[in-house]
Amino acid sequence: MAIKAIITGSTGMVGEGVLHECLEHPDVESVLVINRKPCGKQHPKLKELIHSDFSDFSEIEQDLVGYNAAYLCMGTTSFRMSEENYTHITHDLTLALAEPLSRLNSDMTVCYVSGAGTDSSEKGKLMWTNVKGKTENDLLKLPFRQAFMFRAALIQPTKGLDNAYLLYKLVNPVIPLLRKLFPNMVSTLGEIGQAMIEATLSGYEGHIIEVKDIVQLAANNKGGK
Repeated sequence: MAIKAIITGSTGMVGEGVLHECLEHPDVESVLVINRKPCGKQHPKLKELIHSDFSDFSEIEQDLVGYNAAYLCMGTTSFRMSEENYTHITHDLTLALAEPLSRLNSDMTVCYVSGAGTDSSEKGKLMWTNVKGKTENDLLKLPFRQAFMFRAALIQPTKGLDNAYLLYKLVNPVIPLLRKLFPNMVSTLGEIGQAMIEATLSGYEGHIIEVKDIVQLAANNKGGK
């Protein structure tokens, strides 16, 4: 199976890392990134589509046909953000793309970058956990062939990439120690990308992908590094 993937968020840390793994992986045939601004990457596999309005993809639906994977990595922090604005960015913009993708590509696998602690009941004490939970739940209702919610936690950045968050740059020297102490809370950015590819190729036993599942899927991915 040759993967033809759509990636969002490639101008951020996670999306850039997932894009890097896809471009390096022999089972990924082509990649379309959808951004508001150029990601600055060039590769024979890569096509970039600049689109300003992430709440409406109706004008570019013809460009979204023919793909069998969607790696939705766009997101933002909830820090100092109202629930209304956080819901719009996290839930509404994600579903605005996911809905036409599920309609246009019947054989598509979607992988959504959620977060450790996400509350599937949507009734938790923290606003962001409920918004992420609703986003996961609504994605799982769409008619994708497969759907996986990646609940990443602490992420070790990929060396040489541009968009690592300051927090991760600061803690990067001690991440290997943290991984030994808390193996179910730490994964590498490379493992996230490899795990998405493996889930697309081979599936997985559940829809919710915790850190331990990310590590296992990446280990199963023979085409990854």
